[in-house]
Amino acid sequence: MPTLNWIGKDKVVSHHQDVPYRVLEHKYRFTADKGEQTETTNSGNKIIHGDNLEALKSLLPEYEGKVKCIYIDPPYNTGNEGWTYNDNVNHPKIKKWLDETLKAKEQDRVAAIGLDDLTRHDKWLCMMYPRLKLLQKLLDDNGAIFISIDDNEQANLKMICDEIFGIRNFVGTYFWYKSGTPPNLSHKIKRNIEYVLCYTKTLNSNKFQGVQKTSKSDDPITKPQNSFKELRFKPKSLNIGLKDGVIKKGIYGTAKFPNELLNDLIIKNGTNENEVTFKNRFIWVQDKLDEELENNTLVKINSKSLVISYKKQNYAKEVPPNFIDSSVGVDTTENAGRMLHEIFGKKVFDFPKTPSLIEYIINFLCNENDIILDSFAGSGTTAHAVLNLNKQDGGNRKFILVEMEDYANDITAERVKRVTKGYGTGAKAVAGTGGAFDFYELGLPLFDENQNLNEKVGLAKIKEYIWFSETRTSFKEPNKEPYFLGKKDESAYYFIYEKDRLTTLDYDALELIKTKGEQYVIYADNCLLPKEFMAKKNIIFKKIPRDITRF
Repeated sequence: MPTLNWIGKDKVVSHHQDVPYRVLEHKYRFTADKGEQTETTNSGNKIIHGDNLEALKSLLPEYEGKVKCIYIDPPYNTGNEGWTYNDNVNHPKIKKWLDETLKAKEQDRVAAIGLDDLTRHDKWLCMMYPRLKLLQKLLDDNGAIFISIDDNEQANLKMICDEIFGIRNFVGTYFWYKSGTPPNLSHKIKRNIEYVLCYTKTLNSNKFQGVQKTSKSDDPITKPQNSFKELRFKPKSLNIGLKDGVIKKGIYGTAKFPNELLNDLIIKNGTNENEVTFKNRFIWVQDKLDEELENNTLVKINSKSLVISYKKQNYAKEVPPNFIDSSVGVDTTENAGRMLHEIFGKKVFDFPKTPSLIEYIINFLCNENDIILDSFAGSGTTAHAVLNLNKQDGGNRKFILVEMEDYANDITAERVKRVTKGYGTGAKAVAGTGGAFDFYELGLPLFDENQNLNEKVGLAKIKEYIWFSETRTSFKEPNKEPYFLGKKDESAYYFIYEKDRLTTLDYDALELIKTKGEQYVIYADNCLLPKEFMAKKNIIFKKIPRDITRF
């Protein structure tokens, strides 16, 4: 498979592994009915302010392999420095990250590849590659990622996504009709569309769900190119628009398209009183006919030629087409801008995405309890879309937003607050969706530069991390038994750790073990117990910090 090379790729291709794990510092909770409070909501909805690379790493312990849908709208690398979301990789925060990354890769020597040597596209690729690597880890095996992009980086994005997600997992490119009135920036082309690239986590046959098909007219149950076959229609299975009576068996239809009735048809009260059999070039076999009738599909005869047609009461949702516009219920960016203005009462963001686009995408594959992630959250459109869907069907979809800019609270989170409570006045008032979320800032790294535990994060955060690394479940402070983390699946977990001294797992330390289990997982700095004894008692020793899982 062809791969893309660029200046700096060798420095960032595995950088996601070196990103420090930082704890998430809870700042406040918000609920539509009570506003901001200090406790967590346990809603599963999160808004995180901080560098999205580090935030994605911090999400791994809890969310690796659990996110069903990822939608991101990364910088398009247009070179336009005037956007509210600075859509240019010369952004000072990204420049700082690139500079630190490249120099660190040179083991504290001056980088062989300096920042100023990178082209705009090289910088963008260096920024995107490690983030996409972490996003791939977060995806559920049945999940998919959708990435909005334009012509500036579409070709490059496709190449690195083929490398990260696998070319076989490329679903395709959707084309969103973003604007009916695009700016005249070119003398040769008006850009009405943006691309949305889609990849699945694994190769699968799961069907994406588009819009519900409707049909105002009846559809024929025959095709001229099909072979002849017989279909039996049970009593009262046909809707017949003819007078009561008996129609003798014989050949009806036309000479070119004959329809053979193999036994007399008794019509009474607009249906067949008896079982009848027809021979024709049917599109269905007997099992398919029986299935359609079971699903309340109407099969009709409305003329003396006995032409048979059908009308479904409930069409299955169609596979979504690759063109996205108002025909599938998706607005343009102009409508999105007007909506955002109504929410805030002023212009706060240029070129926002419309919630209808993300609602449409989420419905491709998500059920009512899935997790949706957006790590370039911007104005918070993804959360708005999730809240709208939950209001529509009473679902419990969860959103996770990450925004690195300083407006994460004032715009991203503020929009979500206003959407949950309702916004606008008079005839333009929009009812609130309800809902809740927790707001976080990126905190300190869990491990220091020497890979020892960073005690500044606090023992509670360390214990939470250890427990989750072992059980993949949320930590709840157990009983007051010293060093006890909890019990799961008959395994008891202990973290024998002291800030000011080394700890040792020995016979004296076993006196502290009060909770019975079939297996014991015990962390300590050292161990003096014989291996034979530990095997007999089902004790697994894990050395601090060596054996603590790194994500």
